[in-house]
Amino acid sequence: MSADKTLIKARLPRGFADRGAADIRATEQMVSAIRNVYERYGFEPVETPFAEYTETLGKFLPDQDRPNEGVFSLQDDDEQWVSLRYDLTAPLARYYAENHKALPRPFRSYRFGWVFRNEKPGPGRFRQFMQFDADTVGAATPAADAEMCMMAADALEALGVERGQYVIKVNSRKVLDGVMEAIGVTDPGQKLTVLRAIDKLDRLGLAGVRALLGPGREDESGDFTKGAGLGESETDTILEILDNDSEAEDTIASIDTRLANSATGQAGREELEQIALIVASSGYEDRVVIDPSVVRGLEYYTGAVYEAELLAEIPNEKGQKVVFGSVGGGGRYDGLVGRFQKEDVPATGFSIGVSRLQAALAALGKLDTSPAPGPVVVTVMEPERMGDYQTMVTALRDAGIAAELYLGTTRNLGKQVKYADKRNAPAVVIQGGDEKARGVVQIKDLALGKQLAEGITDNKEWREERPGQFEAPEAELVDRIREIVASAGANDSRNNPDDDGDRV
Repeated sequence: MSADKTLIKARLPRGFADRGAADIRATEQMVSAIRNVYERYGFEPVETPFAEYTETLGKFLPDQDRPNEGVFSLQDDDEQWVSLRYDLTAPLARYYAENHKALPRPFRSYRFGWVFRNEKPGPGRFRQFMQFDADTVGAATPAADAEMCMMAADALEALGVERGQYVIKVNSRKVLDGVMEAIGVTDPGQKLTVLRAIDKLDRLGLAGVRALLGPGREDESGDFTKGAGLGESETDTILEILDNDSEAEDTIASIDTRLANSATGQAGREELEQIALIVASSGYEDRVVIDPSVVRGLEYYTGAVYEAELLAEIPNEKGQKVVFGSVGGGGRYDGLVGRFQKEDVPATGFSIGVSRLQAALAALGKLDTSPAPGPVVVTVMEPERMGDYQTMVTALRDAGIAAELYLGTTRNLGKQVKYADKRNAPAVVIQGGDEKARGVVQIKDLALGKQLAEGITDNKEWREERPGQFEAPEAELVDRIREIVASAGANDSRNNPDDDGDRV
């Protein structure tokens, strides 16, 4: 190496993460389980690119020279601003508007992939993460919203989350707008403060929300958050609607009473009533509940909004047991497609935060992140016979067995076996000149060898016994290796549903 060579520091950009084989395989298992549920409901796959014209994303229309607020953007060769997608919903709206004449209506599709947010990263908060969405475009009925909620419940259960460990909460933006009408809030800034206060109900309780709706709240550290400045009467109206420790029928009745004079609120109440009826008739009433505190952050929601929450307690970054909270959500966005067409098109959808949910499932022991069985390794004792070793590897691969030829530089058998261990190989194949002359191979069953070696304490005995190692005719190589691989697969929980049936 040249003494004056400038080295580049190997470093990962903030807010991004590398992923290893176990993590990738776990994601693939999750995606497969979710896909099976979505397709059972009649949804079909669609894929949109990572990048869209910035104006397509809607919420982030550029009003400055470089539109990087919240998104990653670049200018292409014809000076058009292009941004990495912020979510999977806005690209779907563009896709439907561009292809609607060739698509059935309603159009039911699912998509999964990476999304990107140009925001400050933090613990568990990344700038790149995966989502899995399902959307129905062209259906105005609340039955489409109810179906999304029931499908979300089925997806969580398919991933091993048991009933009682999650809940799908449903509200309507029309109810929230009706609340604003009822209490006379018209200022956009005050309205946002009220919604943010409502959104904190799960964390702060009714007393904490009351303070934020009124003059403000001081937390345990002494920090003060300014409130919305509502009076007692307005605050009581909101809290009486939010107090939802009752059945759906009673919650909806409370909304009816408190928002009797709001046409918008009544429209939202009617939607929730229909959703609750459909959910109950399908047997999901204990899993999908009406909850007027659900707000959802994106501005394009126009009707029903819903959120999937895990109720199980999971250790946070500090080791404290906390309720994990939201792992997905969605809602009705009847105006989003209309940005591209003369008329609005009704649409509703649900998005699972795959990256976030994967972290929760791993913490709950619902996700198998152990290394998958690796390939059989054919060792190289005599490099001049590389063709013979490659013939064995090819025979194994032709039989459908994952296999690789050792391509390192060492001829030391022990180091090659250690390499196979690191690859989680079920077996290694050994053939020196003597074995070749006799037409045999040495096969070492690595898993069995480890078990047998546990009872051997003397090093000399271990070398003499060669636990797990046996000799076989070269013609029987494939059959003997197949037996070992089958045994390893039977002992792997991913291939043995009786071992732990509720793990993905």
